[in-house]
Amino acid sequence: MINKKTLVIGGSENPARYSNMAIRALRKNGIETTSLAKRVGKVLDVEILTVFPENDNIHTVTMYVGQQRQSEYYNKILELNPKRVIFNPGAENYEFAEMLENKGIEIIEGCTLVMLSTGQY
Repeated sequence: MINKKTLVIGGSENPARYSNMAIRALRKNGIETTSLAKRVGKVLDVEILTVFPENDNIHTVTMYVGQQRQSEYYNKILELNPKRVIFNPGAENYEFAEMLENKGIEIIEGCTLVMLSTGQY
């Protein structure tokens, strides 16, 4: 099985937030997960970092922050060179998507939770 280590951007300790649900679902599915947000925290065994992780074989980046807050992550995500970036509902960003596609990174506009629950992750 391919290691689909995932970076959740916009992670939250609040169980009502979709990013929190995604972290839980990723871990339930046995997917190695890390998270980045403005505040440190922890969801299950996943530390929410405030400093962008070094290139650590990230397969997927899943975005839970809106377009207006994504620009600070552009260069770091491009440096990570993940296989794909998932723009969850409300996080769509056509400018960044074009930058990613130009580098050969797959773009998905979809819901991480739905993808996991339907076996499409």
